[in-house]
Amino acid sequence: MKILIALVLYCLGAILSIAAAKTPGEVEIGSVLREAQMRGLLVPSKKLSAFRGKPLLINVWASWCGPCRQEMASVTRLAQRYNGRQFNVIGISTDDYADRATLFLKQNAVTFANFIDSELYLENMLGADHLPLTLLIDAHGKVLAKYYGARQWDGPEALAVIAKTLRVTL
Repeated sequence: MKILIALVLYCLGAILSIAAAKTPGEVEIGSVLREAQMRGLLVPSKKLSAFRGKPLLINVWASWCGPCRQEMASVTRLAQRYNGRQFNVIGISTDDYADRATLFLKQNAVTFANFIDSELYLENMLGADHLPLTLLIDAHGKVLAKYYGARQWDGPEALAVIAKTLRVTL
């Protein structure tokens, strides 16, 4: 019986450690994002630090990801309404091929700046072990919150979360 209990506890510990595993080099909530060169999709390439000075919403997505495709229209509407005013909005594609990501942006009339991360640097740093992922970043580059899964980012609940977290008036 003791062996069975020990085996169960061992397996439970292994499962919990896997569930708590992070991506390599992930920046945790409360820490500042490291510098990164971002390759532009339909926009010029930029450094991540170019977005410092104003709060930032980063949406991490892929063209093959159903939930990402589902939420992209709401992120686009959010960006059309607020981008560059109270905060900035950017997207990071984790697609392996820029042409697929670019086609998705064109087909869906996405108007905010998007970048591709086929090297996994940003994906790992942001903690995108599953998609979509949306991060709220303060004006100094500190990660304030991470949200996994599709949401209606221009809906009243999400706007309240954005306003409270980024300390902006919407």
